[in-house]
Amino acid sequence: MKITMDVDCTPEEARQFFGLPDVKPMQEAVMAEVQKRALASLQAMDPETLLKTWMPAGIQGWEQLQKMFWNAMSGGGGKKGSD
Repeated sequence: MKITMDVDCTPEEARQFFGLPDVKPMQEAVMAEVQKRALASLQAMDPETLLKTWMPAGIQGWEQLQKMFWNAMSGGGGKKGSD
């Protein structure tokens, strides 16, 4: 024997019937916070902001590398020992 039962109700009615909590206000608050953080992250990804953030360290690193090469090529980078 096979019994089939169809229940026609909304998700909210089913949640109330089974005694489950309504999480909609919490979900809306969490999604608002996620949206706020995502928008703040997108503002930090602005090309001009990224360039300003990366360039000073990058330029300083290149200058140090250039000085190291110049010292090595001019003979100032290595020790001249006496044998």
